[in-house]
Amino acid sequence: MTKPLVYFLCTGNSCRSQMADGFLRALGSDKYEVRSAGLEAHGLNPRAIQVMSEAGIDISSHSSDVIDPELLNRAHYVITLCGHADEHCPVIMNKNVIKWHWGFDDPAKATGTEEEILDQFRAVRDAIKQRIEQFVL
Repeated sequence: MTKPLVYFLCTGNSCRSQMADGFLRALGSDKYEVRSAGLEAHGLNPRAIQVMSEAGIDISSHSSDVIDPELLNRAHYVITLCGHADEHCPVIMNKNVIKWHWGFDDPAKATGTEEEILDQFRAVRDAIKQRIEQFVL
């Protein structure tokens, strides 16, 4: 049996979609095929790697990818994690797809001391984890 594909999308595929990808792989890879991508590929954000590592999840080997139209149209769930991706998501030809928008602030835009910035990353990480846990239930 084929596992349903969950495709997480955001602008740069560097922070939020990578966190969601990492959590769903850790918590639900037995039930779901998991992929993530962005409207652009900005590369993995080192702070996202750091805060996910603190949560026991290694995303350091993930790649930052641009949306693949084949995966998009094969997806069972398309979940956007930022308003920009929600507004600019390519047209999905698969009419059976379930498309959700889970909006989270962009931690890469946080300002302040390094610890204050990391706290923003942790807050977004924890909020994403909570949504993934609800999704997997």
